[in-house]
Amino acid sequence: MGYLNNSNITVDAILTRKGRELLAKGRNEFNISHFALADDEIDYSLWNPDHKLGTAYYGSVIESMPITEAVPDETQLMRYKLVSLPRDTVRIPIVSVPNNSVELTPGAQVLVKPQTINYSEGNSTYGYTAILADGDVATIEVVEPSISTGKVSSPPSGFTESSQSVSLVGKVFRLKAKSAIASAKSTTLTIYGNETGGQTVINVFVKKQTISTTPGTPLGSNPEISLP
Repeated sequence: MGYLNNSNITVDAILTRKGRELLAKGRNEFNISHFALADDEIDYSLWNPDHKLGTAYYGSVIESMPITEAVPDETQLMRYKLVSLPRDTVRIPIVSVPNNSVELTPGAQVLVKPQTINYSEGNSTYGYTAILADGDVATIEVVEPSISTGKVSSPPSGFTESSQSVSLVGKVFRLKAKSAIASAKSTTLTIYGNETGGQTVINVFVKKQTISTTPGTPLGSNPEISLP
């Protein structure tokens, strides 16, 4: 959803493909139980405590910024969700992973286990959102789902991985490099905390796959594959 302007409280709601499928099945299927708010459009560096007109104008630039229109692509919108933390919270929760850089050979895989530090039981219910920027480089799947869903999330109906980002929700993920990579490729895997906020980015590198053949042996007859 998005507010279209600052003078009228107009809400523009666009259903995703999954939302349209559920709505087509009937009102009992289309049941909104949770919602999220985000401030993707806000640049807080524009907050100006030195404004000559006083405190009422510290945020005047921010309040006058245009709001982006709703987009039904969860990999491009709602990246900076608003969260509520207890009043006695003294440290900002941090989403962390063991390694912020992963290098894989074609077909190799690795488990990604995010954790939240500085906050007890952080993201233990709703888990994390993992967004793989480029589905041509690798695939991602949920190994351990979040408690709130009770099942492994999956890409929406009609989804194709090629040249698209992939978004899944869970607690533990499996990242697998694509096979037959003709040239070295790279992408990013961004992990967001669904309850506490915060994010971390993993740089993903996949080496190219080389195929060597025995002299005198026709191509396609039992080639030897070597991974650098």
